[in-house]
Amino acid sequence: MKQLERGSLDLTNSRRLPQLAPASYPALEHTHDSVSPTHYLLVVLRQKWKIFGFVASCLLATYLVCSRLTPIYEATAKIDVDRRVPAGVIGQEATQGTVSGDDADAFMATQAQLIQSDGVLRPVAERFHLLEREMQLAKLDPEKARRKSDAPVYLKQLKITRPINTYILDISYRSPDPQMAAGVANAIAQSYLEHTFDIRIRSSSALSAFMERQLDELRAKMERSSLALAKFEQELNVINPEQKTSILSARLLQLNTEYTAAQADRVRKESANNAMQSGSVAAAEASVQGAELNKLHERVNQAKQHLADIASVYGPAHQEYRKAANDLNEVQRQFDEMRTNVAQRVETDYHEAVSREQMLQKTLAQTKGEYDQLNAHSFQYQQLKRDAEADKTLYSDLERRIREAGINAGFQNAAIRIADLARPPDTPVFPRTVLSLILAFILSSALAICGAILADVLDNTIRDPEQAARALNTSILGSLPAVKEMRKVASTAPRPALPAVFEDAGTEPATGLGLMKYTDADKGARNKESKKSKTPAVYPASAFQGISSYEEAIRALRHSILLPDFDRDVKSILITSAEPGAGKSTAIVHLAIAHAEQGRKTLIIDADLRRPTICKKLNLNGTQGLSNVLLGELMWKDAMVKADRWPDLDVLPAGTASRRASDLVGSMMIDILDEAAKDYDMVFVDAPPLLGFAEALQVATAVDGVVVMARAGETSRSAVATVLGTLNRLSANVLGLVLNEVDKHSTNGYYYYNEYKKYYAEGRRKA
Repeated sequence: MKQLERGSLDLTNSRRLPQLAPASYPALEHTHDSVSPTHYLLVVLRQKWKIFGFVASCLLATYLVCSRLTPIYEATAKIDVDRRVPAGVIGQEATQGTVSGDDADAFMATQAQLIQSDGVLRPVAERFHLLEREMQLAKLDPEKARRKSDAPVYLKQLKITRPINTYILDISYRSPDPQMAAGVANAIAQSYLEHTFDIRIRSSSALSAFMERQLDELRAKMERSSLALAKFEQELNVINPEQKTSILSARLLQLNTEYTAAQADRVRKESANNAMQSGSVAAAEASVQGAELNKLHERVNQAKQHLADIASVYGPAHQEYRKAANDLNEVQRQFDEMRTNVAQRVETDYHEAVSREQMLQKTLAQTKGEYDQLNAHSFQYQQLKRDAEADKTLYSDLERRIREAGINAGFQNAAIRIADLARPPDTPVFPRTVLSLILAFILSSALAICGAILADVLDNTIRDPEQAARALNTSILGSLPAVKEMRKVASTAPRPALPAVFEDAGTEPATGLGLMKYTDADKGARNKESKKSKTPAVYPASAFQGISSYEEAIRALRHSILLPDFDRDVKSILITSAEPGAGKSTAIVHLAIAHAEQGRKTLIIDADLRRPTICKKLNLNGTQGLSNVLLGELMWKDAMVKADRWPDLDVLPAGTASRRASDLVGSMMIDILDEAAKDYDMVFVDAPPLLGFAEALQVATAVDGVVVMARAGETSRSAVATVLGTLNRLSANVLGLVLNEVDKHSTNGYYYYNEYKKYYAEGRRKA
């Protein structure tokens, strides 16, 4: 508390402060650039009356449109499709009544399309003249109307639906006449039923005629196939080719075995013959007569041995020798004769084996040819036999089906029937006023809210402190309340006349003192009453609430400017703006008054040589002032004006506007501020808007601090950003930004406004 008192009261140090960095003043904390959902809620609250008006207009328009529309009634007839009913009483059709889940949807969709076919709708349309009632032939020339009538009928008001998981079809028709709606729905259901019967009868008739033709063709074909089979059997001269084929197959197998054995025997005998032809004794001995030939060969060998033994003892002339030689010759003759006979027998056996092989080969070939020929005839026979049997079977089946179809046609049961006839409805289905109003409310509310948010997104102006701090990255010193939100007409009790500074507060539009603003009509009426009664004009007590609220905001702004660096005195402050009408002059007056009311010497320098308003707001004489000082006509202390109501408040008026004086602001303002700092605790300087006027830039470099003021909802962010950028380039000490005319619904931080009004009202009641 001691530090706060020191910061708010101990401001008498006359030393000049160096330029302070903008970082020495606290900025509104923000951790990210995203917009919170609360911001959009505040946007909706700010635009609530526009949103309410738009929604109310949409609801009223919807109600009026619904009330002027012709009511439409809808009647519904129900069709039951029972697919469990069998199509016949005998044969396969007797078991075809069940339906699978796979084709149920397709079947029901087919029936729905069948109801909307021309064959079903045309009789009903001609009966009730539905094309004329639905205005399908209106505004058409006769030729187009004729073509339209001949085209497939389409009813706009007809609707076919199927309730989920049912075999029910709802036939609904809409009409302004409930009786007409019910009649058309029932007529379409009946027409659909008759059309189904007609289709079935025509289908049965066509099927019967087709099957009769097919039966005649099958009979002729069966006769032809039977004749062909009999003729083939006659030509083949066999009753059953299959049996003969089996006999030939067994014979062919036996011949094939014998032929293979003959081939082996021929090869063996050919080998023996070739060996005998070579003259080999061993080959002859290996033949069939080899045993006898072998014995003779042994006798030859013995005779030769005996002759050799005799020759070793006796000579050739000896009788024993001659006898042994004769025995050897006889045995040798017998051996040669037998070998010749064996060779002849082997050759003969070989020729017999060759002949037998050739004979078996010829017989096998003849048998195989006969078998192949018979087998080919057998295939043809089997084909003719199968054709004849198939034609006979098909003819029998078709004849049986024709008899079954004739029987089933007389016992067919309807699988489609009318489950419930349509009745005239008592309430219309269109327009549905309540539902239309609900939808209009939802859609219009969503559209209005989206429009308000879109307008807020597209809005480039500064609206609230949070948005300004987020967009401009600067310190927000404070905000001043909006005039129209503060003013109330609560009490008209007379009070003492207000000072001129409050009576003239309405001269500058859209400023902080607008809290006390009255219309010209109100002020004129009060002035007339004042003249008649010869008493000062009085204003409603609610005006003092506005003054108190605004003054509290001014005091908070004063502390926000001076308290952060109370160790270093801020002796001069320039309050400027980016555009005219931001309320800077009014704020300067109130800041100066708030500072002077604490017993501090305060000076207001009106450096706005273009449009001076300080003296006018304080009801002071400002014919001479800063312009005369700058031109050297008098000293600045001689041009000062005293405010009698506030002894510690002095004003240096702007004086007469002069362009030459405007050019001298920069060269002399530093000297004036240095001298004023010795005599005054605080110097407030008013200057033209910074954009477009050079003297504001010159003053900004001369003062200890600069406060930029912007009008909420009017001043663009780009203009304020340009001002802040210009001041930063000039190395001016920008203390921060002040928002004027802040809407109480535009920010969470302005909640204190309503709380202050409650607090002030309770204090007045207790007093």
